[in-house]
Amino acid sequence: MFPKVSGPVRLADQVAAMLSEEIESGRLAEGDKLPTEVELVRQLGVSRTVVREAVSRLRNAGLVEPRQGLGVFVMPRRTRPLDLEAEAADTKSKVLQIVEVRRAMEGEAAHLAAARATPGDLARMRQALDAIDAAVASGRDGVDEDLAFHQSIAESTGNTVMVSTVRYLGEVLRSGIRVTRANEARRGDFIEAVRQEHHAILAAIEAGDGTAARTAARRHMKHAAARLQDADDGFWTQTEDVDVDLDTAP
Repeated sequence: MFPKVSGPVRLADQVAAMLSEEIESGRLAEGDKLPTEVELVRQLGVSRTVVREAVSRLRNAGLVEPRQGLGVFVMPRRTRPLDLEAEAADTKSKVLQIVEVRRAMEGEAAHLAAARATPGDLARMRQALDAIDAAVASGRDGVDEDLAFHQSIAESTGNTVMVSTVRYLGEVLRSGIRVTRANEARRGDFIEAVRQEHHAILAAIEAGDGTAARTAARRHMKHAAARLQDADDGFWTQTEDVDVDLDTAP
């Protein structure tokens, strides 16, 4: 049984830390199954979004493995050299540092996609953009749809290391920028700016122009950092139990 989680910020941090401690201490051993999402929500007193984000962090850190139709299981212990989520990725300074790394990665992914994307890849990118627009139009945050767009670009490169890295950085940034929701609501023009930036990336990839694609992707990340800088420091102390569009920040 887990105690209920409370606090002004970073609920997912607390849940992830609690579950990690259970695993590291051996109370949850290799092969053990985590309580179901519904059970964790009940025990911890947090939302499904918080639980999913916490479990996603454990997965990215190599601590657990989801198995289709069976649940989430503890993985064998291994060396885990990179864990950005453990390095306070919810602070503005850390998020901006990660955005700098993502700028380089996303730019190169777009450049390679322009040369390697198949018609099927391009269709998936277009569908992902349409899904973002639909999410925004229906009042949803579009986080998953946004991640799917950037992931579709990475996948079209055929580089599995790039695919994994882009996915990992996206998940880290998802938690770090959640607190900017209030800032985005205050600046509705961000949504349209992000939309135009996304479409510029796709247009360059569809044209097979690698240089333009890299430039558009890097510009998108540069503007994302500027949008984060624009956020008042007070937004970084907002509660986490809300959703936010990933690229209305980075």
